[in-house]
Amino acid sequence: MTDATLRAANVPIDPEIACPIAPVVDIVFSRWTTPILWALNEYGRLRFVELERRITKITPKVLTQRLRQLERDGLVLRTYHAEVPPRVEYEISELGRSLAPLFATLADWATANLDKVDDARQDYDAR
Repeated sequence: MTDATLRAANVPIDPEIACPIAPVVDIVFSRWTTPILWALNEYGRLRFVELERRITKITPKVLTQRLRQLERDGLVLRTYHAEVPPRVEYEISELGRSLAPLFATLADWATANLDKVDDARQDYDAR
């Protein structure tokens, strides 16, 4: 059956089939992922504490969780240096770097449109 046939029959459609970018949005735009990837793309290889300083409102626990997930997804590389004390560095992978054009496009959209969104919200709230 085609999507149109399924919709006409009122059959529920898997959201990942209905919107093929949904898995990408779940990976890239979950809370804190974008600031982490942005920082690593912008500043290069960083230690945990340096990332923490760049993303001031994130807790260490959440930063650890997000970095592990990004490493699992192949977007971030973790390098462990067996020193005393141990040193761990994070950097964006080539796969993660391939998202740069997407982020640039979103940054352009934000510059051009966030004022309009704010105006629309104020108009809506004034009703």
